Amino acid sequence: MSNKRQLSFWDMWNLSFGFFGVQIAYALQSANISRIFATLGADPHQLSFFWILPPLMGMIVQPLIGKYSDRTWCKMGRRKPYLLVGALVAVLVMAFLPNAGSLNFSTKLLLGLNGAMWFGLFSLIFLDTSINVAMQPFKMMVGDMVTEEQKTQAYSIQSLLCNAGSLVGYLFPIFFTWIGIANTAPKGQIPQSVIWSFYCGAAILIACVLYTFLKVKEMNPQEYAEFHGMDPAKASDDSASKEGLFKLLLHAPKTFWTVGLVQFFCWAAFMYMWTYSNGTIAANCWQATDTASEGYQAAGNWVGVVFAIQAVGSILWAIVIPKFKSLKLAYVVSLLIGAAGFISVAFVHNQYVLFLSYFLIGAAWAAMLALPFTLLTNSLHGEHMGNYLGLFNCTICLPQIVAAALGGVVLKLCGGIQANMMIIAGVLLILGAISVRFVTEKK
Repeated sequence: MSNKRQLSFWDMWNLSFGFFGVQIAYALQSANISRIFATLGADPHQLSFFWILPPLMGMIVQPLIGKYSDRTWCKMGRRKPYLLVGALVAVLVMAFLPNAGSLNFSTKLLLGLNGAMWFGLFSLIFLDTSINVAMQPFKMMVGDMVTEEQKTQAYSIQSLLCNAGSLVGYLFPIFFTWIGIANTAPKGQIPQSVIWSFYCGAAILIACVLYTFLKVKEMNPQEYAEFHGMDPAKASDDSASKEGLFKLLLHAPKTFWTVGLVQFFCWAAFMYMWTYSNGTIAANCWQATDTASEGYQAAGNWVGVVFAIQAVGSILWAIVIPKFKSLKLAYVVSLLIGAAGFISVAFVHNQYVLFLSYFLIGAAWAAMLALPFTLLTNSLHGEHMGNYLGLFNCTICLPQIVAAALGGVVLKLCGGIQANMMIIAGVLLILGAISVRFVTEKK
C-alpha cells in the first residue's frame, strides 16, 4: 500500500534503542542469578528451582501486555506507557536484589531456604516481571510500524542493540573488579562488584528507555488502520481486541505452532546454559566448588566474559544471517553451530579456549533473537499483532519452565556433574534444528 511509509535506519534505531538498556538488565540477571543464589547458600540441585520464576512471570505477563496494549490508544502512545512503567519498576528492584545477602536474613524458613534467599526470590519475581513489561513493547512496535520488507532489517537492528546491551551487562562485574572494587565478600553476602553492576545497569536502563519514549511517535488508530490495510473502525474500536486469548490460539497461523516447536528446544537449551555455566566453569577451569572461594567468584566473573563473547559472536553472525537465501536454512545452520559450542564447553578446561565455544553459541542466539519474530509477524495481520506476540512469548517461557523444573532431576541423572548439562543443551539445539523442517515461511 502507498501508505506504508519506509522507515530510515535511524527511525528503526530509535524504535529499538531502549532495548539496549533493557537487555543490560536482562544480561545482569541471566549471568548472575545462579551466582547470587549459590552465594546466598543454594545447593546446586536447587539452582534450577530459582530459574523457574523468570519465565513463569514472562508467560503470565507478556500475553497480558499484548492483549491490553492492543486496546490502549492514548496521548503517550499505544505500547510506550507499558515500557516506561516496566522500566521504572525494574530500576527500583535492581537497587534491592543484589543487597539480599546484606540483610542478615540467615534463618532457615520454608523449603529449607533462608530469609536472604526468600528476599532474593521475591526480588527476582518483581525484576523479571518488570523486565518483561518493558521488553515486549519493543517487539510489538516493530510489528506495528515497520513494513514486511523492512522487518528483517528492523529485527536485526533490535538484535544488534540487544547483544550490545548483553555485552555491557555481562562485562560489568569483571570491569568493576578490574578497577579495584571487591569481588569477594563474607560468606552469604554478594560481592560489591556485582552490586555496583546492578546499580549502573539500572541507570543505563532508564536513560535508554526514556530516549525511545521521547523519540518515537506511535501511530494513531486511523494511521494504523491505513498502514495495515484494516477497517479504521476496527483499529479504534477495542471490541476485536477483546476476543479471548484461547480463541485466538485456535485461529493462530500454522507458523505460530511450528516455530514454537523450534523455540521449545532452543530456549530449554539456553536455560541450562544460564543455570549451569557458573558451576561448570568453576569446576573445570578453577577446580572450585566452595561458593565463597576466590576461585568460584573469579569463575563467576568469567561467566560474564564468555557470555560477552557469545554476544560478540551473535552480533557478527547477525550480519551473516541476511545473506542466506532461505530463512529456514539460516535457522538450521545457526542452531547446529550453537550445538557444537554447547557440547564443547563440557570438555574445555582452559578458560580462554571457552571463548571459541561461546562464540559458536552466539550463532544460535542471533538466530533465536531475529528469525522467529520475522517468520511469525510475516504471517500475521495487524489486527491482533500484540495479542499474538504476547502469546508467542509462551513458546519462550514454557520451555524454560519445563527445563528448570526438571533441572535437578536431569542433573542427578547426569551424575551431579554440571558440565554434563551443557551436553544436554547441545542435544536440545540439534533437536531444534531438526524441527525447523516443519516451519512454513509465509509473507
